[in-house]
Formats: sequence, structure tokens, C-alpha cells
Amino acid sequence: MNEIENLLPHREPFLFVDEIVEASNEKIVAKHIFTEKEFFFKGHFPEYPVVPGVVLVETMAQSGGAGLRKLGVLGGDSLFFLATIDKVKFRRQVRPGDEVRSEIENLRVSPRMVKQSGKAFVGEELAAEAEWMCLVSSGAAG
Repeated sequence: MNEIENLLPHREPFLFVDEIVEASNEKIVAKHIFTEKEFFFKGHFPEYPVVPGVVLVETMAQSGGAGLRKLGVLGGDSLFFLATIDKVKFRRQVRPGDEVRSEIENLRVSPRMVKQSGKAFVGEELAAEAEWMCLVSSGAAG
């Protein structure tokens, strides 16, 4: 099991973090390369594959969650569920082969709620930005 799989409950084909580059209380930076093998490219769009905007938001949220886990801020069995997504803007298409760098800011972190904002870049070009809130719960059955 690699580091990211230890930090996130997500698995292929819905794992969009390859590496945590930086993790501090203020900022989290993560990377993911979208390859031509991503499941959604078969339908979005076969003639002109583009990463769906919702997947870019998910990529940023996963990056934020993985960074918080790496920091040890929240327990290893915690699950993060998107509750709100605000201020979403898409600025650039993301295509197969593009490496996305997510830069996440922790706005508020508590044992039951996480509020973050993020920007997704391809190179130095801003591809997407958003704010979101996740509710935190234990992954234990019950």
C-alpha cells in the first residue's frame, strides 16, 4: 500500500492524488497526472477527452483530505463527505497527460467539519478553483 492509499480511503478508479508535495496547517500541495486511461475519458468526450469539472473539484478535495491526514490533524479512520461546494470556477481545460497541482488552503478544521479552498493548476495556468466544506465522521461501522 502506498502513502496516498494510507491517507485516503479512495481507490482506483476514483483516486486522484499521486503525491503530497507539501502539508502544513496553512497550505497543502498535491499532484496528480490524468492519464489517457482514466475511466471518464471514454464518455467525456471520446473525440476530445477532457477531465470533467466535478472531477477537478474532487481532486482538490481529495488533496485537502490527504494533506490533513498526513498532518495527523484528524484520525486515520475519519471519512470526509462533501457537504457544500462554493465559488467554483473553471478556467482551463485539463486533458490526458496533464499534471494537475492542487494548492489547498485550510480555512477551518474541527473534529466534525473541514472547510478548505483550492486552486488547481496545469503548469502555471489556473485550471479550476473552489471552496468546499466536508463533514467528518468515523469510518467505523455503527
